[in-house]
Amino acid sequence: MRSLLLCLLVLIALPVAAQIYKYTDANGNTAYSNQPPDGVKAQPVELPPLNSIELQPPSEPIAPAQSSRREQPNSAYQVLELTGLPTEEALRANNGTFTVGVLIQPRLQGPHRLRLLLDDQAYGQPSNVPILQLVNIDRGEHRLAVQVIDGQNVVQQSPTVTFTVQRVHKP
Repeated sequence: MRSLLLCLLVLIALPVAAQIYKYTDANGNTAYSNQPPDGVKAQPVELPPLNSIELQPPSEPIAPAQSSRREQPNSAYQVLELTGLPTEEALRANNGTFTVGVLIQPRLQGPHRLRLLLDDQAYGQPSNVPILQLVNIDRGEHRLAVQVIDGQNVVQQSPTVTFTVQRVHKP
């Protein structure tokens, strides 16, 4: 077993020990090869040593901050998700208008508002009502999430849902 390992190491090290030759070909171009050509004066090329990097031990992973739950224990919502969006089939909305629900537990707290994120951009006006309407959404694939905000601060965000809008225009 050791001899097999030693043979493998030698085979791996052989390309490192290979020599490179520089010569001028028949057309006057400078060429390089790992074997000196016959009948042509070739010069061995001295290559600088290869760079090496020492493997650093992995650092301790940094735990994600959950500042909204620790700093403001009354503002954490145990459930925050969108409802009413099909994920296995297209959402048929001929004029691009539809509503989505927000499942939130416990109930939305006084100063907090719900804001939609459509394709990673804030959409519409913040509201305290858990049924939100989207208007004139283009056909195709979109990403939607809902945020709980307090003024300009994001308290919590739902998972993003990817869905497809199908708009059929009748002639």
